[in-house]
Amino acid sequence: MMTMTGRAAVVLGLGVGLMAQTAAPAGAADATAVRPNYNLASEWTAAKVAKLVFDTSVAPHWFTASDKFWYSYKSSTGTAYYVVDPVKGTKAALFDHAALAAQLTRLTGLPYDGEHLPIQGLKLVGNDTALQFELSVPRTAVIAGLAPETAAELAAELAAEQGGGGAGAGRGGRGGAAIVNPAGNRLIYFQMDLATQQARLLGNFQPPPRTPAWAQVSPDGKTILFARNQNLYMMDAASYALALKNVNDANIRETQLTTDGVQYDSFTRQAFNSAEDLGTSGGRGAGRGGRGGRGAGAGAANLKDTSKYPRQPAVRVVWSRDSSKFALTRADTRKVAELWVIHSLHNPRPTLETYKYAMPGEVNVPQYSLWVFDVASKKATEVKAEAFADQHVAVETAPVTNKQRAAMAPGEMPPAIWLGGADDKFYMTRISRDLHKVDFCVASTAEGTVKPIIAERENVYIDTKPLRLVDHGTELLVWSDRDGWGHYYLYGTDGTLKHQVDKGEFVAGDIEAVDEATSTMDFTALGYKAGENVYDTHLYRIGLDGTGMRALDGGNATHAIAASDDGKYFVDSFSRVNRAPEADLYSTAGRVLKLETTDMAALKAAGYQFPTPFSVKADDGITDLYGVMFKPFDFDPHKKYPLIEYVYPGPQTESVETTFNPKSPQMTLAQFGFIVIEVGNRGGSPLRDSWYHTYGYGNMRDYGLADKKRAAEELGQRYPYIDLTRVGITGHSGGGFMSTAAILEYPDFFKVAVSESGNHDNNVYNNTWSEKHDGIQEIDGKDGKATFKFSVDKNSDLARNLQGHLLLSTGDMDNNVSMANTMRLANALIRANKRFDLVMLPGERHGYASDTNWFFWRKADYFCQYLLGSAPHGADMVELQREVAANGKGKKN
Repeated sequence: MMTMTGRAAVVLGLGVGLMAQTAAPAGAADATAVRPNYNLASEWTAAKVAKLVFDTSVAPHWFTASDKFWYSYKSSTGTAYYVVDPVKGTKAALFDHAALAAQLTRLTGLPYDGEHLPIQGLKLVGNDTALQFELSVPRTAVIAGLAPETAAELAAELAAEQGGGGAGAGRGGRGGAAIVNPAGNRLIYFQMDLATQQARLLGNFQPPPRTPAWAQVSPDGKTILFARNQNLYMMDAASYALALKNVNDANIRETQLTTDGVQYDSFTRQAFNSAEDLGTSGGRGAGRGGRGGRGAGAGAANLKDTSKYPRQPAVRVVWSRDSSKFALTRADTRKVAELWVIHSLHNPRPTLETYKYAMPGEVNVPQYSLWVFDVASKKATEVKAEAFADQHVAVETAPVTNKQRAAMAPGEMPPAIWLGGADDKFYMTRISRDLHKVDFCVASTAEGTVKPIIAERENVYIDTKPLRLVDHGTELLVWSDRDGWGHYYLYGTDGTLKHQVDKGEFVAGDIEAVDEATSTMDFTALGYKAGENVYDTHLYRIGLDGTGMRALDGGNATHAIAASDDGKYFVDSFSRVNRAPEADLYSTAGRVLKLETTDMAALKAAGYQFPTPFSVKADDGITDLYGVMFKPFDFDPHKKYPLIEYVYPGPQTESVETTFNPKSPQMTLAQFGFIVIEVGNRGGSPLRDSWYHTYGYGNMRDYGLADKKRAAEELGQRYPYIDLTRVGITGHSGGGFMSTAAILEYPDFFKVAVSESGNHDNNVYNNTWSEKHDGIQEIDGKDGKATFKFSVDKNSDLARNLQGHLLLSTGDMDNNVSMANTMRLANALIRANKRFDLVMLPGERHGYASDTNWFFWRKADYFCQYLLGSAPHGADMVELQREVAANGKGKKN
């Protein structure tokens, strides 16, 4: 049976359709039974919560000429702006809101008030003496001191907005005197002197043009790189200035740096043809510290024609600090097989999208090479980095400073600079395909030779964090979990181990600051404080000699740190799931200044209740698991509630809330009449010891299931209001995989599953994630060449076990977890003569984007039908339609 509900989705009911099945669950006739509460759920959507609570953290904007910073903070009284002087320990208004509103009203002839100042793009200028900002005003407004736009200016701005030539061409081009936005307004610019608080209109101001998508600018601004016809080009600053005004200016001078670029072995950035151009990020997280994988996974180069772009983004480069050289990694994907999705909604007829996609165990995977270029001589040198079959290579980069960020336009990042100050060498990492071998190396930029200095070897996958140079570049801080816990080790730059810096049964996180004068480092860590949730993150200081470790923050919570460049001060935004967020300013000398506490008044007045953190034992009866329980706000302890588990198995992340999040979809789902939980599982998180993190290695389908079942059982025994005869499970991506595996592995326990975009068959998922976490066997051949063997359990092998109700969903344009995963499972269920339900979302990729809300209500219907005994049968999703009407937003066309 096939039905179409508008444009939103195709629902396939295989066997008996969903709405035809109305059998009430066990216990539904009991006086303690709960009925679906759609009205309550509709009051607690993310869109409505967003009008009750606003900012929950502080993002400091540090001054460049002093230790001060400013920040904005939105509450029920509007957005306030503050300046903080850490030396004096003071916080004051950055400006008088009412006075600025009055000035803007006089200057523009448009009404403003202090509670609703629509200023944006705030930036310190004039050596921190003034604040520059912009306003969006109607194009037709007549403003003294601002010349009306000419027809030519308007045409140029519209062309820039549409990505064509003319002023400000390129992504977000901003070359005109006033910039068009989609609302038909234009931006005008002001500058306010911080001492006098006087604002003035910058009538003839032209903001610096944003960096167009095709350009990579060197740190000194003198060299600009781009690609054309698969090869690498550069231009100087003068030609770049011309290109920003007119991409086709005949006076632009370009230099071709390479000639051997060909399709799929190119110097053009692959993401330009996939992730960026198609609106998807591709691939899963790379693992602990963002580094454990071998590339982005899904979303390799789309094979469409790019000749219409006069200049294209080049592969990302890493510069020497003096801008005289740069390094890049080039991927050869010529032999990698293709995969496809169909643009079914494309007019006038569907079109095919083709992209390169390596699957686990395949012979042909991307082959990486490393190159270094000399800007002056135009010489390219291939770095001789080969050591492992099908290896991945990466250049180590220096930390980005607040000062570097402040120099960039909003939303832009400064150019990457390789680690170390010299231009004759850089540090690099090479990783074997099975991730059992990692070498940290030094590469010579002149000869292209590589010297390994540190070797990591394990029998499971190795995670890494970026290297850090200390002691004026003479020593290296290296993160490793070689003793079973993630810690930092101090090495000489020649690879000589000096000593372990931090040690113990806790996990060291990121380095926030290093103080060369005191030879100390500030870093985050988890699990160090006894008696706390092991996922609470704190900031610590320790001597590089391994002595004097102490906490720098306070409070039983998870702490997010934003430090000054010199490390003397840091802003600490902290919260728990059951505690309102706060933000404090700390000095490393121990002084504390209270900055903000989130205003919870409106949220609590509306009936909000914090979720409840809990801990249970894993299925081994020993390992502690941590979780969060969401209850309906009309909770009655005398009633019996079905339990729903929201799951994601990991291993690169554990989807359990640890910080305040009133917009959690689990909270909304609970309001229908469910107890909803998130809980960890062995193998689920990189933030604990290596044994826990790699528990599922080689068993990607089943490793976390017993723990999920045991957690539900323990909570059911602990709380009599939980009905263990009605247990549901749901999740997205890996959670879609896990929720289906759970209902098939434990069909007598899990009665309903809603599984979104699951990688049900990791044989057709991307090779980087699957091979890393399930393991791949490297076999040395007699000819000296390595081959690789991969096998993994899949959900379709358990299709015969289905007893309960299963709803599968997928986007038909998912180029990350191909819909082939869901289709293969559906085929196995059909072959096993099972009834199940299937939702296909036309035009959607791995994330459901504009269909997210629609599918949330579809999921809620499914759980209400089969766990609470009833759900609406009409075509209209009334609650969703009300919300769309209230917000003035509908589904994109």
